[in-house]
Amino acid sequence: MERFKTAKLVRILLTFAAIMVAAVFLLLSNSLLKKLREEEYHKMEIFAKAYETLNKAKKNDDLSLVLSIITSNKTIPIAILNYDGDINSTLNINVPAHADSVSYLKERVSAMRAKGNELKLDYTNPDTNRFQYIYVCYDDSVLLKSLAVFPYIELAVLVIFIIAVISSLLGFNKSAQKSVWVGLSKETAHQLGTPISSLMAWTEILQSDYPDDEHIQEMGNDVKRLELIADRFSKIGSTPKREPSDLVSMLDRVINYMKRRSPDNVRFNFSSTAESLIVDVNVSLLEWVVENICKNAIDAMNGSGTLTIALTQNEQIVSIEISDTGKGIPKHCFKTVFQPGYTTKQRGWGLGLSLAKRIVSDYHKGKVFVKSSELGVGTTFRIELKK
Repeated sequence: MERFKTAKLVRILLTFAAIMVAAVFLLLSNSLLKKLREEEYHKMEIFAKAYETLNKAKKNDDLSLVLSIITSNKTIPIAILNYDGDINSTLNINVPAHADSVSYLKERVSAMRAKGNELKLDYTNPDTNRFQYIYVCYDDSVLLKSLAVFPYIELAVLVIFIIAVISSLLGFNKSAQKSVWVGLSKETAHQLGTPISSLMAWTEILQSDYPDDEHIQEMGNDVKRLELIADRFSKIGSTPKREPSDLVSMLDRVINYMKRRSPDNVRFNFSSTAESLIVDVNVSLLEWVVENICKNAIDAMNGSGTLTIALTQNEQIVSIEISDTGKGIPKHCFKTVFQPGYTTKQRGWGLGLSLAKRIVSDYHKGKVFVKSSELGVGTTFRIELKK
């Protein structure tokens, strides 16, 4: 459990670090954009002064420098308005071919003035000889607009890269975990093989000597049970064979087995919407899933309560619901309980529900999840299998 808490903490720290890097990156980008915008504003001040000088110039004045300043602007869109507010001329504004030029220019100028991108120039009306103003309106250059968008594009690429790296790491961890579980399961089956064979031989000898002894017969049943468990472990990691099987009979067997090995104060209820329900499953592994959930339910009830198993179906799926009257599961742990290593017991590896999820999801293409739970009231697990 501590391992998963550490992994979760690492993911949180990585996410926080990514957010901090993104925030610093955006702050630096915005600072750079602010400086570039101020620089363009100063350029426009120089342009406005040059245009004002051009309007006030006399016939013999040298205007080469003024004209050089005005014509040097190749990037900043400019619209010059006369004293009546009408557009007198434009610079670096391309009207789209499909657009009405007058309407388009008016919209651009309105947008410029709304941003406050406007400079007033002194002007004397030659018709009335009155002092008035003309206006130079400007917009951000193409370069500045591109730079304003570029940080967000880089940020999106960074986020995608981080997600891809984390996904790859998670995929690698899952693959490594799967290899560990498969290796552990097969090694367990291999190690159990020899003592089980020996126990089977001894029980056969004892049964031949004492054929009427019920204890020896029950001991033989337990040895067969060990053989079944070893067979289940050996199937982990390989593709188990699925065959049409009756789930009603399977659940009856599981309930009878659990009854004999449960405290007397545990009551079992079983209901089914059909007398027989045939589904393609691997009976051995699916029995293991139901047994694991039932064992956890009995432990949660501390040996006293009611365990209810309900088998239902619709047109597409068959459902097995296992409900107990135990201590319940906190809502934030509904998904955590299926992670390897999760356990609330002092003894145990926390592998039962993890293997159950793998058997149902990977081998049967179904679902197993906590349908509902209330602390102090009980829990309901639900297994869904495709018909």
